[in-house]
Amino acid sequence: MAFSPDTGRRTRVTIREVALHADVSQMTVSRVLNKRDSVRPDTRDRVEAAIQELGYRPNLAARSLAGGASCSIGVIYHNASDSYLGEVLRGALTGSHAQGHQLFVESLPDADKDHSLHELSERLTRIGFDGVILVPPLSESEKVLDLLASIGVPCVLIAPASAARPERSVAIDDAAAAQAMTQHIIAQGHTRIAFIRGPAGQVSADSRWEGFEAAMAEAGLPVRKGWTAEGDYTYRSGMLAAEKILTAGKTRPTVIFASNDDMAAGAITTAYRLGLPVPDNLSVVGYDDTRVATSIWPQLTTVRQPIADMAARAVAMLADAVQGTAQESEPPARVVLDFEIIQRESLCRI
Repeated sequence: MAFSPDTGRRTRVTIREVALHADVSQMTVSRVLNKRDSVRPDTRDRVEAAIQELGYRPNLAARSLAGGASCSIGVIYHNASDSYLGEVLRGALTGSHAQGHQLFVESLPDADKDHSLHELSERLTRIGFDGVILVPPLSESEKVLDLLASIGVPCVLIAPASAARPERSVAIDDAAAAQAMTQHIIAQGHTRIAFIRGPAGQVSADSRWEGFEAAMAEAGLPVRKGWTAEGDYTYRSGMLAAEKILTAGKTRPTVIFASNDDMAAGAITTAYRLGLPVPDNLSVVGYDDTRVATSIWPQLTTVRQPIADMAARAVAMLADAVQGTAQESEPPARVVLDFEIIQRESLCRI
C-alpha cells in the first residue's frame, strides 16, 4: 500500500504505479498478473519484484471472475449521440458480461482541454483500468490517444479517424455505406436529393459526405448548395437543417438523406410541421439503425451499422491485448465489419 500525502491514509497501489516502477507497460503488468506466457522471464521477474516492493494487491473481487482473468475496461465518451452511445453500451455490456469483465463508463466533457485530460489521467490511475474503449469522436482525438500512449493504457478505437493509427480498432466503411445508400435512393427513382451532414471535421461525417458526393457524381446528379445543411448528430439539429433545406426555394427535394438516425427523426418532424407527410410528399433516410429508427413513424430506411457488435468486438479485442492472447509481435488488429441497407417505410419509390 501507498500513503496519501494529503490525508496520511493508505491508498491502493495501481497497475500504473507497478508499471512505472518496473519500467514496463500496464499491458505487460496485466499479462504477468494473468500468468500469460507471452512475457519474457526477465521482464516477468522485474514486474513481480515491483509488485512485491510496492505491496500491490489486485482487486480480488474482479479477478475472481472468469477464472481470475477478468479485466477492468473503461468506455470513454464525449458528446456522442444518445442513440449511438446507447448501442455502444449495450454491446459493451453484453461482451463484458459474457467474458466476465468489469465495465466502467466515463465521460470526458472537454476532450481538447489540458485540465480535462489531466483529470482523465487521474481517473484512469485511480480506478486502475486495464484498458479503455474510445467512442467517436474521442477515437479521433490525437490528444487523448497520445495521453493513453504516454501512460501505457491499451485501447481499442470504435470508428477511428485513420487506419494508419497504431491502436486496435473496429469500424465500418462509412464512405462506402453512404455511397450505397445514395445509390439505393437513386434506384427508387429520386433525382432531387438533399443531404444533412454531420459535424464538420468529424471523420464519420466527412466520410459519409464523400460517399454521398461520389454516388451523385456517378449518377450525373448535381449536389445543390441549398439542399445541403450541417447538423451535429442531434435530433434538434436535424429539425433545423431540414427546415433550412425545405424552405430554401420553390423547388424542394423529394428525399432527405440525414447522416444519422437522430437527425433523420428531426427531419421527419419538420416535414410534418411544414405539411409534408413522409413518405407521400417527402422521403427521409438515416444512418446507423439505432433504436430510434424503429421507434418513430414511419420507420426509417437507414444504413445498418452494427454498433453493438462493434462494441462487443472491441471488448474482446481489448481483453486479448491485456491478457496476452494477442502477441506483441503482431500488428494491432483493425476489424472492418459489414454494413447493410435497411428498407423501411420512410423511403418510397417515385
